[in-house]
Amino acid sequence: MNEPCKRHSGRRFICTARAETPGRQSVTGPCFPGWRVTRLDYRAQTPWEVREEFLAYFKAARRDGTKVLVIANSIGAFFAMQALDETRVDRALFVSPVVDMERLIETMMAGEGITEPELRQRGEIKTEFGETLSWRYLQDVRQHPIRWRVPTAILYGSGDALMPRETVEAFARRTGATLTVMEGGEHWFHTKAQMQFLDAWVRANTVDLAEKPDERKKTD
Repeated sequence: MNEPCKRHSGRRFICTARAETPGRQSVTGPCFPGWRVTRLDYRAQTPWEVREEFLAYFKAARRDGTKVLVIANSIGAFFAMQALDETRVDRALFVSPVVDMERLIETMMAGEGITEPELRQRGEIKTEFGETLSWRYLQDVRQHPIRWRVPTAILYGSGDALMPRETVEAFARRTGATLTVMEGGEHWFHTKAQMQFLDAWVRANTVDLAEKPDERKKTD
């Protein structure tokens, strides 16, 4: 857990990242004076596990009325939306979010030629591309539809092969999220140009959060 800010006045950025994939894209929040920046390296692999892990962590982070902002990407964004709501988070920044897990799973099943009756009967099926399809996971996703009301900004790459653009656009309209599309961007932002675009996007969507001089005096 990284905490580079020495002073904080009841305001915190939390960046989520799966502990088992340290080489993946990691979005790190800017260190504003007066903000505490931490990284949640979660270990949950399923929605039911993440609901328990995230709720415990964010409940503690929210104590004493602390303002909380979360930055997450890909499945981390899906997990955040599964576990949290406006009572736990004040604002969210999502990069390449998985906003329709049911559709993603169904697409994976179709690509592997797996039917729902087959998955239900077998419980779990390992795919040729290394992922394991789970009947329990699919049912949990269907039983816990996303109802997201947290003010949110989304960054999406036009070359994202995981989530169709129209799906992300529909989600943004439904939730009132602001959507920024990087033409030529991918699901995992990794090139120099992509990372520069991402950094500029983070700054643009957090510029209003920088601590004002009069606020800083109150914490001294």
